[in-house]
Amino acid sequence: MSKIAIFASGNGSNAEAIIKYFQAEDRGAEVALVVCNHPDVAVIGRAFRLGVPCVVVNRSVFNNPEVMLPMLDNAGVDLIVLAGFMLMIPDFMLRAYDRRIINIHPSLLPKYGGKGMYGHHVHEAVVAAGEIETGITIHYVSEVCDGGDIIYQATTNVHPGDTAEDVEAKVHTLEYIHFAPVIHDLVKKLNK
Repeated sequence: MSKIAIFASGNGSNAEAIIKYFQAEDRGAEVALVVCNHPDVAVIGRAFRLGVPCVVVNRSVFNNPEVMLPMLDNAGVDLIVLAGFMLMIPDFMLRAYDRRIINIHPSLLPKYGGKGMYGHHVHEAVVAAGEIETGITIHYVSEVCDGGDIIYQATTNVHPGDTAEDVEAKVHTLEYIHFAPVIHDLVKKLNK
């Protein structure tokens, strides 16, 4: 059985959806660990309620290979999933988990990606630009922010008069529908 670590920095609604997806039936994987970089965010309670261990690390611990690699190894982690995680992944982790770290971004990359483009900032930019379509991008993580190879994209329409909040709600719906099944597809490939 493959072991997934979810890295999250905030509310954790995507983390919860992923954990529930793999707990619902045997899909060849389980979320073995949640790693968070803030001690007072909702993802910690979500993980606890679902019986998944959660470790809170500060930036210096997160960037320390002597701490992070044994932690992930001890949990048997095969795949790392970023779900609203706001720190750049250090090079040592990219090397250790080459093409086994994925992220979800709330736009159709390469549009509206890169430094400073996260969450509400992305949706505001989409509305301000008058886009008629946006969506999600699930991609491999590389040393370039939002620059890794694209695995999957899903789209939704942006209507005239839509606010950033409207767009955010549509994008969240896509995340909840598509993220866990795409992770499942990757797990199946890992298990071959």
